[in-house]
Amino acid sequence: MRIDIVTLFPGFFPAPLQTSILGRAVSDDHIEVVVHDLRKYAVDRHGTVDDAPFGGGRGMLLKPEPVAACWDDLGLSRGHSIYLSADGERLDQALAIRLSLRQHIVLLCGHYKGVDERARRRCIDQEVSVGDYVLTGGEPAALVLIDAVVRLIPGVLGDFSSAMADSFHDDGLLDCPWFTRPAEFEGERVPEELLGGDHARVEAWRRRQALRRTYERRPDLLDGADLDGEERRLVDRWTRSGASDTD
Repeated sequence: MRIDIVTLFPGFFPAPLQTSILGRAVSDDHIEVVVHDLRKYAVDRHGTVDDAPFGGGRGMLLKPEPVAACWDDLGLSRGHSIYLSADGERLDQALAIRLSLRQHIVLLCGHYKGVDERARRRCIDQEVSVGDYVLTGGEPAALVLIDAVVRLIPGVLGDFSSAMADSFHDDGLLDCPWFTRPAEFEGERVPEELLGGDHARVEAWRRRQALRRTYERRPDLLDGADLDGEERRLVDRWTRSGASDTD
């Protein structure tokens, strides 16, 4: 996969992209990441890339001319162009999986108040938000998206099936609690269901714990989760009892 990043702050990216899993993905040629300085495409000698909103308003906008010039010069329209924006489609595991199947992604990191709408319409294929909050710029969001997507590319992690299962199950539930060796830690022990080598019992416990964790932390996910009749009845029982018997 090739990832092009267009930003006003190219110095934001070298260290993260050389570290840990992302660094190995680059060095092992699973991904190629190229960072472009948008200021190089300013249309005046002062390097101006922003302007006040036409008709008034607070904040500054990235001008459309530098963005369009950058896309044209580098041929970025050949890739799938994403603008990191607070009002975009929320990044979740399903979206990360879809993006991991693409060969070329282009990320535009906004700044100031945002980007002139004409640049969005001309250059951007998709807008993505990493959460319901506002950042000072699109650079941190770009790194979040890159990390979420790159780890799903086969070969980046040693265990691809583990990468696909992390945090969210295929059926939409949150992941279950995980434990290391069965030693007591501050008065707590590893659950008995995990001991003894009964794999069916272990999986049944993990499934119930994933369901419980999802019910407690993200009940909104249960509407789209793939649950059988017994699991639906269990959720209904928790709801009626106020989750007092979730153990």
